[in-house]
Amino acid sequence: MVMAIRSLFIFVVILSITVPTLSLYEDQVGLMDWHQKYIGKVKHAVFQTQKTGRKRVVVSTEENVIASLDLRHGEIFWRHVLGPNDAIDGIAIAMTKYVITLSSGGSILRAWNLPDGQMVWESFLQGTRDSNSFLFVPTSSKVDKDNTILVFGKGSLHAVSSIHGEIVWKMDFPAESFEVQEVIQHHDIDTIQVVGFVGSSQFDVYQINAKNGELLKHDSAAFEGGFSGEVSLVSSAKLVVLDAARSTLLTISFQNGEISFQKTYISDLVEDFSGMAVILPSKLNGLFAVKTNTASAFISVSSEGKLEVVDKITHATVISNPLPVSEGQQTFALVQHGDNDIHLNVKQGHDWNSDLLKEKIKLDQQRGFVHKVFINNYVRTDRSHGFRALIVMEDHSLLLLQQGEVVWRREDGLASIIGVTTSELPVERVGVSVAKVEQNLFEWLKGHMLKVKGTLMLASAEEVAAIQGMRLKSSEKSKMTRDHNGFRKLLIVLTKSGKLFALHTGDGRIVWSLLLNSLRQTETCQNPTGINLYQWQVPHHHAMDENPSVLVVGKCRPSSDALGILSFVDTYTGKELNSFGLDHSVVQVIPLPFTDATEQRLHLLIDASGQAHLYPRSAEAVAVFQREFSNIYWYSVETNNGVIKGHGLKSNCDGEVANNYCFGTREIWSIVFPSESEKIITTVTRKSNEVVHTQAKVIADQDVMYKYISKNLLFVATVSPKASGDIGSATPEESQLVVYVVDTVTGRILHRMIHHGSQGPVHAVFSENWIVYHYFNLRAHRYEMTVIEIYDQSRADNKDVLKLVLGKHNLTSPVSSYSRPEVTTKSQSYYFTHSVKAITVTLTAKGITSKHLLIGTIGDQVLAMDKRFFDPRRSVNPTQSEKEEGILPLTDSLPIIPQSYVTHSLKVEGLRGIVTAPAKLESATLVFTYGVDLFFTRLAPSRTYDSLTEDFSYALLLITIVALVVAIFVTWVLSEKKDLRDKWR
Repeated sequence: MVMAIRSLFIFVVILSITVPTLSLYEDQVGLMDWHQKYIGKVKHAVFQTQKTGRKRVVVSTEENVIASLDLRHGEIFWRHVLGPNDAIDGIAIAMTKYVITLSSGGSILRAWNLPDGQMVWESFLQGTRDSNSFLFVPTSSKVDKDNTILVFGKGSLHAVSSIHGEIVWKMDFPAESFEVQEVIQHHDIDTIQVVGFVGSSQFDVYQINAKNGELLKHDSAAFEGGFSGEVSLVSSAKLVVLDAARSTLLTISFQNGEISFQKTYISDLVEDFSGMAVILPSKLNGLFAVKTNTASAFISVSSEGKLEVVDKITHATVISNPLPVSEGQQTFALVQHGDNDIHLNVKQGHDWNSDLLKEKIKLDQQRGFVHKVFINNYVRTDRSHGFRALIVMEDHSLLLLQQGEVVWRREDGLASIIGVTTSELPVERVGVSVAKVEQNLFEWLKGHMLKVKGTLMLASAEEVAAIQGMRLKSSEKSKMTRDHNGFRKLLIVLTKSGKLFALHTGDGRIVWSLLLNSLRQTETCQNPTGINLYQWQVPHHHAMDENPSVLVVGKCRPSSDALGILSFVDTYTGKELNSFGLDHSVVQVIPLPFTDATEQRLHLLIDASGQAHLYPRSAEAVAVFQREFSNIYWYSVETNNGVIKGHGLKSNCDGEVANNYCFGTREIWSIVFPSESEKIITTVTRKSNEVVHTQAKVIADQDVMYKYISKNLLFVATVSPKASGDIGSATPEESQLVVYVVDTVTGRILHRMIHHGSQGPVHAVFSENWIVYHYFNLRAHRYEMTVIEIYDQSRADNKDVLKLVLGKHNLTSPVSSYSRPEVTTKSQSYYFTHSVKAITVTLTAKGITSKHLLIGTIGDQVLAMDKRFFDPRRSVNPTQSEKEEGILPLTDSLPIIPQSYVTHSLKVEGLRGIVTAPAKLESATLVFTYGVDLFFTRLAPSRTYDSLTEDFSYALLLITIVALVVAIFVTWVLSEKKDLRDKWR
């Protein structure tokens, strides 16, 4: 029996010294995280299909991405994200091997290697003023010939070598306000024509030597009616433009030094014309399109400049740029919308009545209208011409059409997320099997053999991939029901296009998507935009028949006085329950911590005039609201004026019609920052759903400090006006950063601190009683992070730890913001080696688990750092009691551990935000990072102390228990026999 106990003790010791690590094995990647790559809404596209091998299309997007896509599957060959301040103005292909991009308002020209996307050269173009940008790459069939690229930007015309990127010559135009509209290359490639407008009434033509930039000829003419600026080049010596009133078409002929104008009224061409017309962008020979209030008219231009309508289309119409198919012949694509499909026609520019291609394609109605179309041709097996069309939809998705079908689709609207919230999945019904997995004995044995080889590190790369696939298939993370740990949820995201997506946290797949009709352009709402989305109805877990829903808030224009829009969407089905336009604007949305009997959450919408509107509009909601009427406060920040105001409610709104849901507001307090010395750049408050486990913090020597916990605190950062620009825009003597902690109920400033010689941008996070913020120290030429912790001194004398442990200490007594708080603060600053894009903190269900800061770095990765690194009580030589408490020794800089990157080796390109949500399991938190890419993972800041890992081997545990039982029995039998032998002696 003694031997059995000894064996059991040895086994327990072996288990106790086995410590789990934070690193991942190769076959564990993708089990708890997923990563999706996108590019955004395409605005330019160039096909490259002449050579044999991979066919591709090079695109630029509104998210400032340049990418090469595979035409077969739509996958990304290569991609570059240029940054938020480097908008792409145009792309082209030079020498059939370089992709040329013009960006930053015509000031940066780059060449990328077409096969692999490596940058070949970069050229910076200087100018004297901001202007429109224009890129012109001459066509040439010779691969190695140095074609001169012409770029108009910053008010100057530059000629750049396509091989080296060197500026060959530069030309400044005599007229300072000259804007280039077109560059025309004639058969004599040594001469080019540059045409454009000076102001709104003068038309200029410059004839230039393309080799040296010498001005050969300059002609100009004025038109009294003025131009609207939209130009359609219909021949090498003729273009069409609208007048300033957009009611008259002007045909401008320029040839042999003569400029003539020919007017044609649109009302003479299109019946029932009223309002203003728009010229659709196209470069067809002898043909252009005009969109009016009633139809899209296609108009031909004769050699004499006479206009004639060849066709009128009343449906929504999109036209592509011309595609040359042979010498002197052009084709173009015309897309029209039907009832549940689109009609794609490919026509010849010189023969409107003949269709080279005519197809009808059924599309998902949740994609909206077609916004852009690009066409490309290919040669079929019978030597005839076939066509493929790349179309950009209203929801920013990208589709390739060929032979009447959708070859592939990309949901690139997910690259422009503007709002995120979470929703629970339905409860699994008893007796209903959500997923059935059938395997025969051979497959079962084969799978276990692979797992054994993986455990012994004997598996090949193919077998590792097979093991990972088996784990993904066998795991329950993709079920459409909620789990007891709360890992499976829906991520409800709102995109810039006004489309809602529901993403499954298990594998990132799209469960449903909905293009909100309320956020689509109409006659009454011309330019709708989404503001954000909020949780509207979250039924209790026992309410099986109720579905949760979200509230989407938008407005009709970007201005603050635009009328608001509300939409309510069921998060289980993706159906729009209700939507309506408001009779007031929406400046601020305040979710209140109250619900009605149907568990709809109350919201206050503040309009531009300062009035508050209550939703939902029901008698019960008003009754709930009236009970808490005197306890509702909020604040507003006027960044441009440097003012922060606190607001409260008063009686119902004054008006002719009684409205029980509209309330007047009153200004309670205001803080005015002096405009000559301070400018507001950042404000941060606590998350409303954060749970604080305890207010007491036990420190060294059994002392107790009480956290100052208030959801009414606001962190404010201001800088001197000279330092409000980019880093280095001011000297250390001219710049200072001032931070405040303000009580938003009373307007009382609880803490103020000045960082001399520092400037923004400032990124901050506010959690419990502490704030961490990131800024740049000009004196040290390094980034810094500072932590501020706020403690309640009014309870400092009550430090009975025994009462606290036994639960007899009253920490829940009501605290009023109007009672002057006695607070003390502790702060500490550290150097940090990275620039930061976003900061947030992990959230757990009960707030027991230690906090980790999630930092989005300039390298588009997410770094997790323990809050202990930001403890203001860190010292160089901590005492023994402080070491036992867990305080780390003080260092001047924060350590960056490579294993602490949440995104591993992946990058979330264009990272804009990090969202955390608690799981039901206290040790776990869910992290969603979005930008141009999406990344999701599950973290355990304090390790999985309350659960076993997913890859825990229950079979090995069972075998171990059986082996122990057998060992105990055998050793007991041997011990009995030994005792018997000893007695017989």
